[in-house]
Amino acid sequence: MSRIGKLPVALSDKVEATLSNGEIKVKGPLGELSFTHASNVEVIKEENQITVKPLNDDAKALWGTTRAIINNMVVGVTEGYKKSLEINGVGYKFEVQGQKLVLSVGFSHKVDMEVPAGLKVAADEKLKNTIHITGTDKQLVGEFAAKIRAKKKPEPYKGKGIKYVGEHIRRKAGKTGK
Repeated sequence: MSRIGKLPVALSDKVEATLSNGEIKVKGPLGELSFTHASNVEVIKEENQITVKPLNDDAKALWGTTRAIINNMVVGVTEGYKKSLEINGVGYKFEVQGQKLVLSVGFSHKVDMEVPAGLKVAADEKLKNTIHITGTDKQLVGEFAAKIRAKKKPEPYKGKGIKYVGEHIRRKAGKTGK
């Protein structure tokens, strides 16, 4: 039995959910998201909550996953999701130009990245080396943040690169003298 799958997803007054032909649409103050669930999982909408039930034994693997995705959609359209990245290194910087993020991270060229639709990328007002990525879709926010981080991962000797805010980089000692 799935402990996550058993829990109902609570809908607030600001959230409106509709079910039709295996697709669930969630609409809230920050936007609208949709998800097509597996056919062997049943999604039931009652007054102000959504419950998920497996239809057979094969669906037990998707039961908790479907419930978690629906819950993330509800949280996304009410509160939204945010990831913050920090750039460390001499000469490392970034610029936001409309729907494009331009990174200057030690290569001979600048790295241009298109910001996906539904996401906002902004610089922090106080800290000049911090990027904030916000949006309603948890998966899209996390995926874009991971793509930015993958452009220049933090290295263990000097700590240069792009890392998540609050992420601890395990440092190594450099060459040791004899």
